[in-house]
Amino acid sequence: SGLSQEAGSVEQLSLHCAEGSLEWLYPTGALRLRLAPRLPPTSAAVKGGSPPHVTACIKPTGTFRGAQLYLEREGVLELLLPEAPRPRARCFSWLPQEKVALFLQATPHPDISRRIAAFRYELRGDWLARPALPAASLSACRPCNDTEILMAICTSDFVIRGSIRSISNDAELQESIIGVSATRIHRQKFPLFQAGGRPGRPVGSIRTPLRCGVKPGPGTFLFTGWLHFGEAWLSCAPRYRDFQRIYEGAQRTRQNPCEFPVD
Repeated sequence: SGLSQEAGSVEQLSLHCAEGSLEWLYPTGALRLRLAPRLPPTSAAVKGGSPPHVTACIKPTGTFRGAQLYLEREGVLELLLPEAPRPRARCFSWLPQEKVALFLQATPHPDISRRIAAFRYELRGDWLARPALPAASLSACRPCNDTEILMAICTSDFVIRGSIRSISNDAELQESIIGVSATRIHRQKFPLFQAGGRPGRPVGSIRTPLRCGVKPGPGTFLFTGWLHFGEAWLSCAPRYRDFQRIYEGAQRTRQNPCEFPVD
């Protein structure tokens, strides 16, 4: 709470966790948040290769007020979130040897009404072999090739077989939300799909960038993707019959990266 800070003071904090949230009540002065994730040993650079980057994504709450958030990189400030930003994620990367921090600066107001500057963050590195955020990926709309599909079933946060129930578009967030009825849940790290549709059919939603222009289609798909800020984001979604053909072909040539139940 800013009520416990002196005007003009800067409080120093360190963020070591891979993800979390911060809520600053009655912002006063500033907070300097040092980004210091504990990287696993596998994040070390491969000999002769480029050193791995670390990526952070910041997503403000819809009620973010009373402060502005800056990225401080080697002493230079870059505005990430103005006061009252859209609730969209911003991502940025840096090398492990670079000095980076988040600088949360309170904005002056004539009254002392309740304001809350709150956001969620994710810290991740190249060792996770996943995009920082699908919406920020230039290739997010490109169909996956056979190799990417085979890797997606092995490494994704969720693998769901099902059909498209609905598609809605959020112009403000620039996202399309795909309503999915699942016929089989092969994997999900968190309960994204739960009972609520037809008897025995779990339902859930998967997001993709609005600019991809996703359209509803009949048939059964294999939906794969990642979790970001507790939401499912689409990676690859081949028709199930196409996936069967790709997987069975890889089995014959012993090129499938992992075992997967096909029926």
